[in-house]
Amino acid sequence: MFPACPQSVRRGSHDWPHRVTGGAARAARTLAVALLVAVAGCARSDAPPGDRPTATRPALDTLVDDFGAVVPVDARATSRIVSLNPAATEAIYAMGEAARLVGRSRWDEFPDAAKALPALGDGIRPNVEAVLAVRPTLVVLYATGDNRAAAEAFTRAGVRTIALRVDRIEQFAHLMDVLGRALDATTQAATVRDSVLGTLDRVRALVRRRVPDSARPRVAWPVWVSPPLVIGAGSYMDQLLDIAGAVNVFHDLPEPSPSVSIEELVRRAPARLVNSAEMREKLRASPQWRGVPAVSADAFVLDDPALIGRPSVTLGMAAVHLARQMHPALADSLR
Repeated sequence: MFPACPQSVRRGSHDWPHRVTGGAARAARTLAVALLVAVAGCARSDAPPGDRPTATRPALDTLVDDFGAVVPVDARATSRIVSLNPAATEAIYAMGEAARLVGRSRWDEFPDAAKALPALGDGIRPNVEAVLAVRPTLVVLYATGDNRAAAEAFTRAGVRTIALRVDRIEQFAHLMDVLGRALDATTQAATVRDSVLGTLDRVRALVRRRVPDSARPRVAWPVWVSPPLVIGAGSYMDQLLDIAGAVNVFHDLPEPSPSVSIEELVRRAPARLVNSAEMREKLRASPQWRGVPAVSADAFVLDDPALIGRPSVTLGMAAVHLARQMHPALADSLR
């Protein structure tokens, strides 16, 4: 997730990492990549692609990114990659292809090894000159309208550019598919993708088997204090809540992070709020939020931003973490 600001959250940019410190977060990050890289080399099993443009199906030697651009596929042209899309950066590490990375955005901090890469500025409206200065052969962007000008500038400079939007779990699968083809690492990409999606499927199946609908807690997931922004149906975080056995009281709102009023929060009466520890303290300190019963009752589910901050290689572990918080009786089954 991008650094907290209402504008970026409204765009639904939930794939950008939170800033996390502490030994527990570092351990979680190390485990995330270790688990996924360890299974590299397994056989690929095909999965349906994510959201794609409705353009004509590309030839085998090209791919279509989420801006609709047709990009030639040539692994020799991916020897120097700048990834300004944190979900893509994490995926490249998990695929075992990090040696190709020569730069990142300043918000790409997972895994820890990524911090050793040059930080080239923001991932939204990036500094084109700073990126070109490291002589990339491929730039990976987050596909938002604010990045179209940068994509065109990189292309004019002769640098292959792939723009990928990752706001939903299906789009994570699509990202893995595209990166696997672009880097000629389809087996590694499919292994990572299938490991993540397999974990999500196992959590979903366990919750459905063991948790009746009546036992699913009604929750809200605030992501901004003022104006109040919450997670809606357009975000992968809404999907994680469902997989983990909770009911998002704002699931009926289609945006990733719609703006709502405190009165509406009170009316919908979530029994619990899902937050990072940092956000919990902000809500406790806010006079208007203290009027929300879940805040005054201190009814919080603490997420782990190291796992939940973006829809990437940690999605499976994010679902495990949330399910254990929502349903402690399942903890032993979710090891």
